[in-house]
Amino acid sequence: MADEILCDVRDHIATITMNRPEKRNALNNASLQQLQDHLQQLNQQDDVRVVVFRGNGRVFSAGRDLREMGSQQQSTEKPPAEITEVFHQIEQCRHPTIAMVHGDALAGGCELALHCDLRLMAEEARMGMPLARLGLIVPFELTRKLVQIIGPAYTRQLLFTAQPVYGPRAFAMGMVHQVMPQAELERATYELARTIAANAPLALAGIKQILLRIETRDDHLEHADLDHLVRQNRLSADAKEGVRAQLEKRPPVFQGI
Repeated sequence: MADEILCDVRDHIATITMNRPEKRNALNNASLQQLQDHLQQLNQQDDVRVVVFRGNGRVFSAGRDLREMGSQQQSTEKPPAEITEVFHQIEQCRHPTIAMVHGDALAGGCELALHCDLRLMAEEARMGMPLARLGLIVPFELTRKLVQIIGPAYTRQLLFTAQPVYGPRAFAMGMVHQVMPQAELERATYELARTIAANAPLALAGIKQILLRIETRDDHLEHADLDHLVRQNRLSADAKEGVRAQLEKRPPVFQGI
């Protein structure tokens, strides 16, 4: 299996790099599985105090691999690595996490960044959830994460329009903690990581646990029916048309079926 996800640890800082630059760091089953494996390993490492997520090449991540998704739409089988489970694992990581969004973070790439504790973004980069343009429904857990971070009003705008936003707008909406020229982003990200890593590891882990417990206050909400709706939507004619149109670089023709 190729190293589609790289992991490096230096001076208590782990760096996870999405390494499919020729595919805009799209997340396929292999990369999702490798993400899970690296996160499980990092959770066992006492020498790690903070984790930085970044992308190789010009894009942070374009989200789910559409060619692979297109083939999976022909099957009702659950994919080997469910993307929402991987994002939950990122959120539950023992260590504080930072997303360094140097380039576009779209769909699953946007959600990956949102499931990190902190986000730094280049002014020129874009974040967005263009799933409606693909005929897809954003899953319940991912919609809830958007609402938690930017609130229901901005979530409606982002999801209904399917339009991405540039760094300054993302900062104004509360999607990211800092925005700056791309040339300054790497320095600022690792400066922040070193600041965090200089703190007591037991304190960092304890703070993370408390924050996660506070944020689980609405986990009792029932959403099995909505999960079923999302699964059925993925098999709809419109969803298949949306993915095909994106791959063929043409406007989709939706029919509501």
